[in-house]
Amino acid sequence: QVQLVESGGGLVQAGGSLRLSCAASGRPFSNYAMGWFRQAPGKEREFVAAISGNAVRTYYADSVKGRFTVSRDNAKNTVYLQMNSLKPEDTAVYYCAADRTFTVPMNPRTYDFWGQGTQVTVRS
Repeated sequence: QVQLVESGGGLVQAGGSLRLSCAASGRPFSNYAMGWFRQAPGKEREFVAAISGNAVRTYYADSVKGRFTVSRDNAKNTVYLQMNSLKPEDTAVYYCAADRTFTVPMNPRTYDFWGQGTQVTVRS
């Protein structure tokens, strides 16, 4: 089992920045690829970004490329999502997830463990 706890969400003006954190416990953190997903009211959960266990590979949704950066600190068992130039359409609950295999980073169904989510609201 892996327990994941997100933090860092909040209310921000358009154009602002937030950094989300996801702290993991339970298994060797570096064994897991990590993903960030988000879900807005009335919409399906969508992929945002992902990073391999050794941080060599990263993936981003087209909608966040150039604005968001995913990173991890395996010594701290934490993955981060730095979000810059935020837009109102980035408003959602953001979830981190852990994946043992990292076969399809964009597919939420391939992830094994999920956090409880943190709300991000971007005001125009």
